Amino acid sequence: MIDEDIERPDADRQSPGDTTSDLPDFPYPPYITLAHMFDAPKGWSIRNRTMGQYVLQYVVEGRADYPVGGHAYPTVKGDLLFHRPGEPHSILTLEGEPYVCLSFVFHFGESEFPVRRLFGDAHLLGNYAGTELEKKLNRLVHLYRQPGLSSQLQAQGLLLEVLGEAAAGLNTTRDDSAVEARTKAKLLLLQNYIREHFAENVQHGDLERIAGLSRNYIIVQFRRQFGLTPMQYLTWVRIQKARELALQTNLSVSEIAGQVGYADVHTFGKMFKKKTGTSLSQFCSALVSPTDRDILDESRRGKGSGRR
Repeated sequence: MIDEDIERPDADRQSPGDTTSDLPDFPYPPYITLAHMFDAPKGWSIRNRTMGQYVLQYVVEGRADYPVGGHAYPTVKGDLLFHRPGEPHSILTLEGEPYVCLSFVFHFGESEFPVRRLFGDAHLLGNYAGTELEKKLNRLVHLYRQPGLSSQLQAQGLLLEVLGEAAAGLNTTRDDSAVEARTKAKLLLLQNYIREHFAENVQHGDLERIAGLSRNYIIVQFRRQFGLTPMQYLTWVRIQKARELALQTNLSVSEIAGQVGYADVHTFGKMFKKKTGTSLSQFCSALVSPTDRDILDESRRGKGSGRR
């Protein structure tokens, strides 16, 4: 393992109070103690390090495993990682893989940074390859190296922009995930409703009332989730139930049609053949032995209704 000092000077391991007096160009927080690009030598790694300040690490090129606080993050180009003061972490490069990153070490002095409100417990803030945020990170490194108050103020402003945009992106992802989870739950509710009420006259209005979603939205999302529209799924359930009844009962075609929601046997027969390519009678004939077929036919003739 190569010593961590190859990547960073002592400043990154100091507490906030150790550095504020050494930064005359930073009249107010955030106080940036390091902003640079690092190209890891072959075989380089850091293991179980803790730091006294906040860290942003952006992968410019290559890959590395980046465990933080007991969570492993396999990072790739564009990934932005964040960890807090005192969090143990490692950076483990991979054999044959380059690792180039932008590192930012900073703190807020005596001011309170609302880290939990912004990022919760997150470490991986997203992937920003080819985005405006990536450009801001590169410019931040450039400004940090420039002398003068103007450059330092611009660097501070960019850091705050990066933190704000990363938090917004993270919250958007969380919001999208929450909406997706709620939608999926409603779709499962509709799926179960169709399975339980397939013999009834299920209409789109029923589904809208149950889910509280619009007809078009239900159709699009239901197809995306299950591969069929709600009405296509209803037909599929009816076909499966009709096959089951044909094989396990002595019901006639008319009776089976009624059991699966069709008042008219002709409509049912046309639907079944269109969807399966065969009639219900042909379906049964292909699955039962000649003796069983004779018994079934005799039973159904006794009911006064033959198969069509």
